[in-house]
Amino acid sequence: MITTPLIVLGFLVVILCVAGLFEYQFHLKSLSGIPLRIHVNGTRGKSSVTRLIAAGLREGGLKTLAKTTGTAPRVIDSDGKDRIIHRLRLPSIGEQVRLLNYFSKQNPDAVVIECMAVQPQYQWIAEHQMVKSHIGVLTNVRPDHLDEMGPTEDDVALSLCNTVPLNSLLVTGEDQKPEVIKEVAEQNGTTFIQSDESSIKKRELEGFSYIEHPSNIAVALDVCEKVGVSREVALKGMHKVQPDVGALVSWSLKIDKKKIRFINGMAANDPVSTLQIWKFTSNRFVNNKETTCIFFNSRDDRPSRTKQMIELTLKEIKPDYFFIRGDKIQNIVNEFYQNSPKTSIQIIGLKNPLEDVISNLKNLPNNSFVYAIGNQVGAGQEILEKISKLKYNG
Repeated sequence: MITTPLIVLGFLVVILCVAGLFEYQFHLKSLSGIPLRIHVNGTRGKSSVTRLIAAGLREGGLKTLAKTTGTAPRVIDSDGKDRIIHRLRLPSIGEQVRLLNYFSKQNPDAVVIECMAVQPQYQWIAEHQMVKSHIGVLTNVRPDHLDEMGPTEDDVALSLCNTVPLNSLLVTGEDQKPEVIKEVAEQNGTTFIQSDESSIKKRELEGFSYIEHPSNIAVALDVCEKVGVSREVALKGMHKVQPDVGALVSWSLKIDKKKIRFINGMAANDPVSTLQIWKFTSNRFVNNKETTCIFFNSRDDRPSRTKQMIELTLKEIKPDYFFIRGDKIQNIVNEFYQNSPKTSIQIIGLKNPLEDVISNLKNLPNNSFVYAIGNQVGAGQEILEKISKLKYNG
């Protein structure tokens, strides 16, 4: 009597295996319709680099499609126009398979796709079973997603290296752990290229409508050059790019006749990237006359990140003003306040009206420089929308 259910179960398993085999063969056929596949991974800058590479290749005459996964997932068509991805379920790496099938039907010359996997095993599957890239990109390694990829930064590097392609090319902008990435690339029979952000000239940066990181540009240019698109042509396309929702932007605000420079760095929510952006933007915009202010939008479910950001601000940045939106953080502030005793600190509760953030900005002196860090999703986006209404062209 037990034999019959076992036979049925075995039959179902065989059917599922055969169906899976047919589906995988169909996927391989889809991949064969995409002559050049570029897979972008890393801790920070994935969406921006994906857009930059695609823009450079389009300017070079290649029909290029792209997909970003960041703050707001997008498909970017061959004309460089964004199409919002509307998800009816939670994000899944299976989304990549469906999109690659769609891209293949468009007869592209190239596809640039951002890795959406976080868990190490899924990163491996994303590259070696789904994308099978001709060029891999690893933007950088930062101490983020430590629960999934950590606990150390070396562990994060090795996790991200799951998307290093086999017998292909890897381009990286990583400057802290390049030896880890290079070793994995060599094991995979893949050529390793480390981009040099110092190669990006000031005039090349000024061509962007937003603040782009030199490292991102350097990586994208190296990829385009290897494909056969010249630096000059690729840059021309990159200067036309529509920035990602989470891109670093600079706004000139006018509040009660006072001028304020506002930098949105919320997308970089790890301490290393946050400090790098501070140094980059403050060197560009701040002189001895400006008052400096950090606005930190925290999350109550990320207490360790909150502590990291408060410690970073008071130990390294030491601004004139520090506005913190968060709860149960007074003890953390007290712990690090002695590192920057001249900083004026204002705590805004998470349940307080969002207008309280605007009110604090209004109290800043003329010619202030505000750097926003922390969480951009949800209330963070609403705050940015309110602040954007204060922009002026001047």
